Amino acid sequence: MTTPQQIEQPELDQPELDRPELDRPELDRPSPTRSAADVSGAVEALLLLAEEPIAESELAQAVGVPEAVIIECLAELVAFYDETGRGFELRPIGGGWRYYTRAEHAELIGRHVLEGRESKLSQAGLETLAVIAYHQPISRARVSAVRGVNVDGVIRTLVTRGLIEEAGHDHESGAAVFATTSFFCERMGLRSLADLPPLAPHLPEVDELEAELSQLADPPRGPIGDLRPSDEDPTPEGGPPAPENRVQPAGDVDE
Repeated sequence: MTTPQQIEQPELDQPELDRPELDRPELDRPSPTRSAADVSGAVEALLLLAEEPIAESELAQAVGVPEAVIIECLAELVAFYDETGRGFELRPIGGGWRYYTRAEHAELIGRHVLEGRESKLSQAGLETLAVIAYHQPISRARVSAVRGVNVDGVIRTLVTRGLIEEAGHDHESGAAVFATTSFFCERMGLRSLADLPPLAPHLPEVDELEAELSQLADPPRGPIGDLRPSDEDPTPEGGPPAPENRVQPAGDVDE
């Protein structure tokens, strides 16, 4: 007679953790880290479809590798394109990476592809954008003072095109201040605002321009009785002013 102690427990009652490691599915095992060469094709595909620069962290997340692998991959791609003399290059622009045609082909592209198809900024828009780029954050009133005209419409156009945006408020006046966007750096081909070309040393600063505009609006006057010559002053150069009333000779006096 079989006792209860002699009945063996079925194999299905064994806990899952007691099973041998070889019984686990292959997908549960960690896969080896892929190298930069392994992911270069995937990185190229993502960059070719990009409508704006893609950051290294975003590429790493999309491909599923550490960011260090992406950095190495991008450096290898840049070197490869330079060595093989491709018509395009990979640039770090606006906090990310994107493909651009090389500068030596700019004339060819402008003549056959881009001519007549690009929407250009007006002269007023370019001047306003330059003032904001070099003196940001800056208020609308200060931009108007620098340019000497009202810039409300131009500011709205630049905001609509995504070249500038509100960047808070002035701590003294409370007016909204504006700064350039990452799209501005992308369109200008800049890595950051630090790559802006330096202004000529003889150009005045904003404060100096405002002082000059104030003097033009209210020119200084001399003391009372100090008559300054005008552009139409008939006084001969280098000589005293001619008297208006001259004494006539005795023979010419009317009796």
